[in-house]
Amino acid sequence: MSEALVPHKKRNYKPLIIIVTIIVNGLVAVLSGMPGYENFDAFDVRILPLLNAIFNSFTFLFLLAALIAILKRKVTLHRRFIYAAFTTTTLFLVTYVAHHFLSSSTPYGGEGFLRPVYYFILITHIVLAAVIVPLALTTVTRAWNMENERHKKIARWTMPLWLYVSFTGVLVYLMISPYY
Repeated sequence: MSEALVPHKKRNYKPLIIIVTIIVNGLVAVLSGMPGYENFDAFDVRILPLLNAIFNSFTFLFLLAALIAILKRKVTLHRRFIYAAFTTTTLFLVTYVAHHFLSSSTPYGGEGFLRPVYYFILITHIVLAAVIVPLALTTVTRAWNMENERHKKIARWTMPLWLYVSFTGVLVYLMISPYY
């Protein structure tokens, strides 16, 4: 029997999505409030924010390519770019958590017009980054379950928000990097 004719068994990913969301957002929230590891000297932790920005840049580019691919109805290419975006997002998360575990927060030192712009970008980035975790996971699991219409409905929200989060992650880095 052809693989296309075999009924696909839907899986309930909701408990996993909830657990991952709580762990990821909880870990980020806890580490953001910690003072950082004192006297860490195995390597220069100031490299980690740069890696964060690089991973966010790749996530943005992969998402943009995924969007273009699906608009051209190239589903397999779209899927590959989405998996690449998940990979770079995961790598971002690892370096982000490591940075916040190993060093204290860096205050923004800019003044004038750029200060409120920076904080607006930062706050919207943080809030939407927390929201994107369950959204992206729900979107991908709907695709895995072959719930194409439900996948498309949520992807219309997930894609622009995830693009915004990855792009503003790079902007935040560029604006605060002189103060590291």
